[in-house]
Amino acid sequence: MEDKMMIPLVQGERWWGGRAADGMSMPYGASPFEADLNETLGANQAAPLLVSNKGRYIWSEEPFAFSFKAKHDHLIITKGASEITVSEGHGNLREAFKEAAARHFPARGAYPDELLFTAPQYNLWIELLYEPTQAKVLDYARAVLEQGMPPGVIMIDDNWHEPYGTWRFHSGRFPDPKGMIDQLHAMGFKVMLWVCPFVSPDSRTFRELEGKGYLLKDSQGNTAIRRWWNGCSAVLDGTHEGAAAWFHEQLDFLRTAYGVDGFKLDAGDIEFYKADDQTAVPASPHEQCEAWGRIGLRYDLNEYRACWKLGGEPLAQRLKDKLHAWDGNGLSALIPDALAQGLLGHLFTCPDMIGGGEYSHFQQHSDALDQELFVRSAQCAALFPMMQFSAAPWRVLDEEHLRCCVEAADLHRRLGSEILDIAKQAAQDGEPMLRHLAYSFADMGYEDIHDQFMLGERILVAPVLHKGAVSRSISFPPGSWQGDDGSLVQGPCTLVVEAPLSRLPWYRKLD
Repeated sequence: MEDKMMIPLVQGERWWGGRAADGMSMPYGASPFEADLNETLGANQAAPLLVSNKGRYIWSEEPFAFSFKAKHDHLIITKGASEITVSEGHGNLREAFKEAAARHFPARGAYPDELLFTAPQYNLWIELLYEPTQAKVLDYARAVLEQGMPPGVIMIDDNWHEPYGTWRFHSGRFPDPKGMIDQLHAMGFKVMLWVCPFVSPDSRTFRELEGKGYLLKDSQGNTAIRRWWNGCSAVLDGTHEGAAAWFHEQLDFLRTAYGVDGFKLDAGDIEFYKADDQTAVPASPHEQCEAWGRIGLRYDLNEYRACWKLGGEPLAQRLKDKLHAWDGNGLSALIPDALAQGLLGHLFTCPDMIGGGEYSHFQQHSDALDQELFVRSAQCAALFPMMQFSAAPWRVLDEEHLRCCVEAADLHRRLGSEILDIAKQAAQDGEPMLRHLAYSFADMGYEDIHDQFMLGERILVAPVLHKGAVSRSISFPPGSWQGDDGSLVQGPCTLVVEAPLSRLPWYRKLD
């Protein structure tokens, strides 16, 4: 029989946590929902944490399953491999989260590279896919500046390298990588490279690492070959000190030899590991995912998409690839998923690439790209802690829509120093940069508002998320709010405001 814990719900109690990818289903408690953190992390961040607006939280060191049934009167926890902590009496959502963070994933007092917050990021994935070249990278960077957009972090994605695991620039595609990076630095950019824990099995690197015992072994003791989105590869054993040191040596070489500034550390999902794998230190798939996350702690300029635990750490956590769509796993999911990230302890959140980073879906719609969606996506991201372009707006948009995207990028730049101050504060107090209204304003009935957010203590952001909309309803919490349009609103109240294509409604709390 399963070992279950039945937790009666308090009247009006709502919960957040588990997996960032379930943000659209949060808060839990009003309708049936179930999730098993043992099975999948939803290709994004996850943690063994649930936190309630009634001042309670649940924590375990290991994954567990949980459910809310149709009667809505109990939270059911199916116990995992370690003790379940149920902590009560913390008053509200904010205080419960702060207590959980202080006890289980305290802030480390550090934050990722400042440029991630003060300027837009430019990921070359959608433009270059598996065919990046030195010339194309430089052309993209020059185009950014020609369009009047600020320089920021430029990310060279998959296939800049030799076979997977051989982290050296492909000599045919990048004949002078140091010269390229020097030029990018002179333009004001910092440079990130995409890396992963996979090793091509027919490479010299594979033979070297297999001989040293650095690769994951299956239950029979053979080097494991795992299928992932680019084929079949061996996998680094993240628990092996030698393997981690070897990987750091590869990345450190790229920094010293070419001037690379940081790394996008992709994959690490639990699906690429098995419970009966043979590893240097006994480890579950979740612990392998966590070990991959710790690799990036050496680098201030980092980015992750998949992560287990590690709340409070100075890691830039990006939402998983979104569709080029308004609904579902598209634009409408950005805010709920990012709010969930914050309530899992990931303070430094980044939305997915503007317009959607799920490249196959993006390509399917390339002939009928929704320019309005692209603009609203840029506006939604503009006052996130970070924003990331990929598809070149000057290529896919007409002049009017391009101007709106440039303005969104400029808004992020203009508020960059303030966003950075919020990041610095988060690194000290462990509170999310991007916050749910129910987090910032307890007992106001804001639990079900998932299309607005607070950036830090004082900035309220209410993007337009529906096709064709030129106005939207905004819930204003208590206080005086100065709008981007110069208006003054006295809360609490709910107002419909004008929001033409050129406007992202946002407000600053004055008292």
